[in-house]
Amino acid sequence: MPSEEVISAPGRCSAAVPAASRGTSEIERAARLSFRRKVWAIWAGLCVLLLLAAIEGQLDFALIGQKLPFMLGLRLTSDGFVQGVALTLVVTAASMIFATFVALLTALGRLSTNPIAFALATFYASIFRGTPLMIQVLIIYLALPQVGIVLSGFTSGVIALGLNYGAYLAETIRAGISSVPAGQREAAMALGMRRFSIALKIVAPQAMRVIIPPAGALFVSMLKDSSLVSLMGLWELNFLAQSYGRSTFRYLEMLLSAALVYWILSILFEFVQYRLEQKFGRSLQAIHP
Repeated sequence: MPSEEVISAPGRCSAAVPAASRGTSEIERAARLSFRRKVWAIWAGLCVLLLLAAIEGQLDFALIGQKLPFMLGLRLTSDGFVQGVALTLVVTAASMIFATFVALLTALGRLSTNPIAFALATFYASIFRGTPLMIQVLIIYLALPQVGIVLSGFTSGVIALGLNYGAYLAETIRAGISSVPAGQREAAMALGMRRFSIALKIVAPQAMRVIIPPAGALFVSMLKDSSLVSLMGLWELNFLAQSYGRSTFRYLEMLLSAALVYWILSILFEFVQYRLEQKFGRSLQAIHP
């Protein structure tokens, strides 16, 4: 008969495997933490260099402090409307909602076996992906009144941004939906689940892992491209920066301030994107730790 030591050997081996795995994970966690600290230290050093360059450039910080509350939207216009960053965020948020709605319809059309739906979706995407955004903005705002369609600057900007980015976002959504294996939908239908429940509970959570990274990049680009609505006279961040620079002959201070605000907003958007990626990637991390 085998001895007790031989019988207990597999037990000791199986207990050693989790311990080694924990040790490896702790080493990897420490390495990641060290890497992040080095990255943040380099970022801090670069920010200090930029600040020193701004000081050496003899920028008028008093003027920046005077105009910044208006550029941030902390003060309303004389007519009581929002301006600056507040208006930029309103335009961006409205355009995001409209673009997402248009992109979802277009993605479903691209996936449809109906030739009419497929043709309409591909034709729309081809036009708005194949022409410059600025031309689209000018056509909607300046050319449509020639045929009797008059839209406000805000509405024109939201429609132009939504239609343009909706064409790009549609391909991202289509790719996300296509990444879910067809067998999962078939299995859900075999269990008696309705199509809406399948789309909401089976397809969407898995597709979001593919959709969120490129969609987040598109929304950050939309935030910056919202500056084009300044062509329509909207008092958003870019419009105010140019106006204050023109009136004070200090373009450098005003445009650098606007650039810094756009940069900070982009970082905040990217942080939200990162958190969403983590949320929808938990199930995948559980399968492949």
